[in-house]
Amino acid sequence: MNYRKVGKRLLDLLVAGTLFLLLSPLFLFLYLALFFYFRGNPIFKQTRPGFQTIPFSILKFKTMTDKKDSSGNLLPDSERITKFGRVIRKFSLDEMPQLLNVIRGDMSLVGPRPLLMEYLPLYNEEQIKRHLVKPGVSGWAQVNGRNTISWEEKFEFDTWYVENVSFLLDCKILLITFFNVLLGKGVSQQGHVSMGRFEGNKQEKVHLSQ
Repeated sequence: MNYRKVGKRLLDLLVAGTLFLLLSPLFLFLYLALFFYFRGNPIFKQTRPGFQTIPFSILKFKTMTDKKDSSGNLLPDSERITKFGRVIRKFSLDEMPQLLNVIRGDMSLVGPRPLLMEYLPLYNEEQIKRHLVKPGVSGWAQVNGRNTISWEEKFEFDTWYVENVSFLLDCKILLITFFNVLLGKGVSQQGHVSMGRFEGNKQEKVHLSQ
């Protein structure tokens, strides 16, 4: 059986489906708590590039307010994140709705983290390879520093994963992720609530090819 084409999807459905059922009481609690906290929909949706850069809507629990400055622009993340949001992020509970993304087929449990659509034109030919697999809830970059490493290191880990996908590697990443979540490791980069913005490469826009 080809793991990349068949086995990986079966693993996603089995593990994500089981986790969602087991964690459904916690999911419901967070949904209701955040619903009342934000006085509205607690689910954050944003368009991200997926497999072959095809856009999809990533799901997360909201951890920030929608406060804006006098010009109508959103305030910096550090000024919008709530105390409750910091706790949720520390233990990656804000990522829980992405189990639905996995079940739906937009994402995999393991793969490069889905970044912003606006970053696509900034990738070089090596970095764009991260879209040759589905984006993941966790990934090789996440278990090797997550938001505490540089963008260059992050892309190197992502492309290495794309070239070395295997069942054992995915199991290893999931196991390390479990312990990292318990310890709240690698959530923030120094000087940022999460990860600083990717400024890109001074190269021409590239196109994805297999």
